[in-house]
Amino acid sequence: MSKVYFISDLHLGAITFDNPLDYERRVCRFLDSIKNDCSELYLLGDIIDYWFEYKRVVPKGFTRFLGKLGEFTDAGIKVHWFTGNHDIWIFGYIQEETGAEVHTEGGMFDIQGRACYLAHGDGIGHDSPAYKFMTGFFHSRVCQRLFSLIHPDWATSLALRWSRHSRLAGRDMPDFLGEDKEHLVIFAKQYLKDHKDEEAPDFFIFGHRHIMLDMMLSRKSRIMILGDWITHFSYAVMDEGNLSLEQFEVDDSMYETEERTGVSIAF
Repeated sequence: MSKVYFISDLHLGAITFDNPLDYERRVCRFLDSIKNDCSELYLLGDIIDYWFEYKRVVPKGFTRFLGKLGEFTDAGIKVHWFTGNHDIWIFGYIQEETGAEVHTEGGMFDIQGRACYLAHGDGIGHDSPAYKFMTGFFHSRVCQRLFSLIHPDWATSLALRWSRHSRLAGRDMPDFLGEDKEHLVIFAKQYLKDHKDEEAPDFFIFGHRHIMLDMMLSRKSRIMILGDWITHFSYAVMDEGNLSLEQFEVDDSMYETEERTGVSIAF
């Protein structure tokens, strides 16, 4: 049986990278390494650090990465792209050019006979009015149209600087806040309470939090948070219904020695 891969939070194009092109090449090398045994690829949000489609203009760059996605779909490999809080403004270009299926909401998916709840994770488990207002603002069609009136150069510069400030402001956040404070864990536990055992997912798979987490929630259900490609270079792979969290290792000196290795994480 072919394998299914899950990655998130690549943040391609982020101005906090010393060399954004090297990061994009690293992602493409990973995609090359899995292409022969991959049947489906799930991109769980924040794949590009900033993306906004105008009627006839899209952000500069990402040609290597988008080309790889096109190679996958041309080869019959299904690609699913879940929008995150950095790449929510996908309006059709990605679908048309790469053949990927874009999902704007999370939900249940049957993957290799396993019930999986997939989502980027932004906004899940948050009940803060301010957070809900901000989320509604970014998803508003009216606000999107107003933003589109800004010149693309100015809009891109503004968005990337905002992203940089947000990332630097959160640099000191602990890797794991504890089960009672992690919004995604809280959401998953509540979801299990609200659904009968036969309806409970086998796996909750999220991105967004930039931590690598693999934790049992019940005898049946696990939650997995995929980490990121800023520091962890992590991903998940499902093989015959078994899910594991792994890392793509690279020789940072020359980017020549790369291999996939398993990671065992417990809390």
